Amino acid sequence: MTYRTSLTALALALTLSGLVAHPSAAGATATSVQWKSCPAYSDEVIRSLGVAQDKVAAFRSLMKRLECGTVSVPLNHRDPGGRKIDLAVTRLAATDEAHRLGAVAVLPGGPGNSGYLDPVLRAALRNEEMAGLNERYDIIGFDPRGVGYSTKVACPLSPNGPQEPGALTEEAARKIYDAQVAANQQCGRSDPAFLGQLTTENVAKDLDLVRTALGERSLNLLGFSWGTYLGMVYRSLFPGHTGRAFLDSVAPPWTRIDEHAKDSAAAAERDFGRMAAWLARRDPTYGLGATAREVREEVAKLVRTYDKSPKTYTDLQRPIDGSAVADLARRNSTEWVRAGKALAELRTATGTTAPPTVKEVLGAPMMGPSVPGAPETLNLTMNLAVACNEDSSRAGFDTAWRAYQQLVKRHPATGRAWGLPVMCPGWPLPVQQATLKRGSGSLVLAGHLHEFMSVYDWTLQTRRAIGGTVYTVADDVHVSTTRVPECAADVVRYFETGRIGRGCAGSPVPS
Repeated sequence: MTYRTSLTALALALTLSGLVAHPSAAGATATSVQWKSCPAYSDEVIRSLGVAQDKVAAFRSLMKRLECGTVSVPLNHRDPGGRKIDLAVTRLAATDEAHRLGAVAVLPGGPGNSGYLDPVLRAALRNEEMAGLNERYDIIGFDPRGVGYSTKVACPLSPNGPQEPGALTEEAARKIYDAQVAANQQCGRSDPAFLGQLTTENVAKDLDLVRTALGERSLNLLGFSWGTYLGMVYRSLFPGHTGRAFLDSVAPPWTRIDEHAKDSAAAAERDFGRMAAWLARRDPTYGLGATAREVREEVAKLVRTYDKSPKTYTDLQRPIDGSAVADLARRNSTEWVRAGKALAELRTATGTTAPPTVKEVLGAPMMGPSVPGAPETLNLTMNLAVACNEDSSRAGFDTAWRAYQQLVKRHPATGRAWGLPVMCPGWPLPVQQATLKRGSGSLVLAGHLHEFMSVYDWTLQTRRAIGGTVYTVADDVHVSTTRVPECAADVVRYFETGRIGRGCAGSPVPS
């Protein structure tokens, strides 16, 4: 999410009318924002975006303040006079214009997540603390190229279909691998001119063109997950246009998918140790063991049992095998109550219908229900293309199979949840990796001590690579910092003053 204007009232008025253009630091032709009406959403769509019923009216009120538009950028930044694509951008102007400090661009996760509505959803509507950020800052949102309301393409992405339940055999794994190769080749060759330009570096260059279109001398950055890597790349390319940057759940300063899976799997098993201790203290409720070791052994036993004898329930689309058990074991602390109940139910499950908590936790679609008229929240083609354009590992089958066997052996409770750790074999486009640079500007790296989606050690690796101050969040919840009022207050204070503490408690462990 990105950009905004208002150096003077005159400049603001000219920019809003689309009549002013500024030279871009990215070296492309100057551009402007083409403002238009924002989309209208039904109450059902608004609720599908995670807005509680009692906040729907507030969402609609904020949408009346939100400005929506598009910025034209080159598809290929090395050919600024060539084919153009449109980026969808939004802006929630500061409510205290007289004391305005600048613009905060919200950088979405993924790659492939939409950030179009983030000024509303991640800032103004999130909680009272984050709403305060909008007093002295414009909040900028955007859909990266390939996502949502921006120019995008699509290719088929589900090559495997339903997999046989039970332990993953080498024969089945090879079929999965071969199907992934075929799908990647088909996708990558479907529109190589567009897909080859889906990189983090190009998104960062797009962001700087939006900055100039909005008339901003610099952008402050609030990045989440993949958005933290986007923030690193933007800061490396445009240090003179980067203000304060707060990056939450920090990505590693490298882009190897095999190493990503290896580190994340190890972190997930470590965090299960915390969950096991929590369950052991509540053994009368869950019956999984009175010590953490007993719980670990019981869950590992459940993984083996359900891999040997998978169950298919009439009211649950997903078969229950060892991977499903391991999926429950790697849930973060906000889900320990439900995951513990589901694990307990699986110990004694009988009958043809799924136990209630198992159905509740494992029956929900991963991306939520599809609601007519809802904006795209994740584009899987963009996710695949960025990941694979930047992945130098692209492991062969033998390497991937050995890595999978090691995951299962080393991580008996959670390892089965990962499946074959491959994504990009057969991707036909060349590897393109950004170069990160150490900078002297203000940078806060928020790392979560126990989470596995963004491993805490990656925060430390990133600091060694590019500098910055580490802000430690003592939880296991991905990008929770702005959701927890205590932590969110620190985020807003940082953008207002440039000062940051050592960290916060984050999401509390359930009592």
